[in-house]
Amino acid sequence: MNLLQRLGVSVPVIQAPMAGVQGWKLAAAVSNARALGSLPAAMFTPEKLIHEIELLRAATSAAYNLNFFCHTPPVAQPARVRQWHETLLPMYTEYGIDPSQIATGVGREPFGEMSLAIVETFKPAVVSFHFGLPSIEMLNRVKSTGAFVLSSATTVLEAQWLEAHGADGVIAQGLEAGGHRGMFLSDDLTTQVSTFALLPQIVAAVKIPVIAAGGIVDANTVNAALSLGASMVQVGTAYMLCEEATTSAIHRRALVSSDAQHTAVTNLFTGRPARGIVNRVIRELGAINHLVPDFPLATNAIAPLRVEAEKNGFGDFSPLWSGQNTSGCRPIGAAELTHLLAQKISDLNLEN
Repeated sequence: MNLLQRLGVSVPVIQAPMAGVQGWKLAAAVSNARALGSLPAAMFTPEKLIHEIELLRAATSAAYNLNFFCHTPPVAQPARVRQWHETLLPMYTEYGIDPSQIATGVGREPFGEMSLAIVETFKPAVVSFHFGLPSIEMLNRVKSTGAFVLSSATTVLEAQWLEAHGADGVIAQGLEAGGHRGMFLSDDLTTQVSTFALLPQIVAAVKIPVIAAGGIVDANTVNAALSLGASMVQVGTAYMLCEEATTSAIHRRALVSSDAQHTAVTNLFTGRPARGIVNRVIRELGAINHLVPDFPLATNAIAPLRVEAEKNGFGDFSPLWSGQNTSGCRPIGAAELTHLLAQKISDLNLEN
């Protein structure tokens, strides 16, 4: 049984889970097109996630993926948060924001008992993780539901670690990819390489299926990844202009503008490296700033600036997540885009 048969899909495309620009509608449209739709579960409260899954299941009987984060929650960093607020003070002053009133909560929680209970209740075909894997006890409970477990690797060492610790498949996330880097064994950005350099190395290094991610935007890049040994591909940025996506008007404009030609891996928005379109805050503070509090503590500091700027139609402080290649972005239905992505796939590429 090849991977597509195992997952119950016929198109070797996984729609990347994209926090902030999608909900159940995008996932349902992709799953109904016989690819694998995904929900970015890490961004939802348990109650909201249950609601999203219920809507998704009402819209499709096809397979879907729930994606969770496995980060280690940071310890409180009051001094570092204060220092970061001081760095942002000129911008706060510009927008009339009182930094003493900014929330300081932890924010996104990693995969835990509540998330596990949801997986055990709904039994999705696929459960994927970012930033490693949960504990072996939790992972075994996930697998006992029948779920196929994926996790992101940004290096060969991470892929081998994931295989050794129980992942059923590896998402090889190249440096081109938009959003958060899945790196978890090292925070050294010099270890990060492009998709078509990383993919064949991971394929050669592990025995489990490999999914290519990063820079996959059209039928040609899908076919190229499959030709290099990928069992499937994961596509994110190309889906962001789709009718079912919740991408904001500001973000959509950026994706189709010349600004999209300049992206950077930055930690300014959340505290972890993530690729987005360069905007004012990145230009003024640098893409990687070592004063930024740890993930996800940094999110609160930028949030009020984002709100105020967006009121005036500006994305100066918005995380404009995007991969390096936006040429596949089209304002069409997700099902149509999925069919376009699959139109050059040969049967020989689907034997994995």
